[in-house]
Order: sequence, then structure tokens, then C-alpha cells
Amino acid sequence: MESQESSAEREHQHHHYTGNRIPWYVRLMWLGFWVFAIAYTIRFLFPAVRVELFEQP
Repeated sequence: MESQESSAEREHQHHHYTGNRIPWYVRLMWLGFWVFAIAYTIRFLFPAVRVELFEQP
């Protein structure tokens, strides 16, 4: 009696993975997000940290 489940090495099927190409507009969206995130951090976070750490109340 043979087992219903066989090993992946013995089966040799359904184990081929392929990647998907990322479209240019998705890359552009990510680039826009990171540019916005860096600009936002420089514009608002750094001045607020300076005020909170170095100015006396």
C-alpha cells in the first residue's frame, strides 16, 4: 500500500516558483511615497525634535 502523500523531491511537480515583474507605475508610486516620507520627516519631525529637546519650557 503506497502512501497518499509523497515527498516534494519524489513528486517533482508544483514546486516551480516564478517571480512577477513589477510594473513601472508601481515603482513610481513607491518612489513618490519615499520622497514624500523623507521630505515630511525633514520638514516636520526634525524641527519638532529640536524644539522638544533643546528649548526650555
